[in-house]
Amino acid sequence: MSPPDPVTEPIRVLIADDEALVRGGFRVLIETEPGMIVVGEAGDGATAVDLARQTHPDVVLMDIRMPGVDGLRATHQIAADPDLTDVHVLILTTFDHDEYVIEALGAGAAGFLIKNTEPRQLLHGIRVVAGGEALLSPGLTRRLIAQLTSRATTPRLNNNAFAQLTTRERQIVGLVARGLSNNEIATDLTISHATAKTHVSRAMTKLGARDRAQLVALAYQHRLVEPPDPTP
Repeated sequence: MSPPDPVTEPIRVLIADDEALVRGGFRVLIETEPGMIVVGEAGDGATAVDLARQTHPDVVLMDIRMPGVDGLRATHQIAADPDLTDVHVLILTTFDHDEYVIEALGAGAAGFLIKNTEPRQLLHGIRVVAGGEALLSPGLTRRLIAQLTSRATTPRLNNNAFAQLTTRERQIVGLVARGLSNNEIATDLTISHATAKTHVSRAMTKLGARDRAQLVALAYQHRLVEPPDPTP
């Protein structure tokens, strides 16, 4: 008899939104999706940070505008907590202004989605972010990269930092900056997913990038790749 399939842990999600109806809708969507569970709900940023520390979710769905501590401050606190390095914040908001996106990424968010996103796209976004990848669409990159790369939240590096990268790592960083996932990089370079993931992780470590979003910013800021045309 064949051995049983290995048990895959469900993706643990924390929902932070000041509207109970919105939280309820997200909870129903997530808990009816195989492989996902909701571990808590928060109506403000301070509660979201506390619950993140208590429950250690894989993903926090974080609204930006909440009373008291808003989503941006809460995201910064989560990203700055060394005990929450495996917690990924996915910003969900009704506001799609560039400034909000830039601040969210600068605060440590791993991705950004608008609340009217299709349910399947939201669930896909949760999986992408839970897997440690950034949720940055090519269209979003075109609009934001000129501003993102000039922000103080993206540290300037000297040439020695990039000299540490191997030729393959520089190539892969360029592909990450163009919005490719680990699977897409593996396909493009005819390597395994595990190898692609390892190269990305090593490049992040060598450059001191907190996450893939910051790795993208560093790549464009230091002209490892040329910024795309800002027009759609």
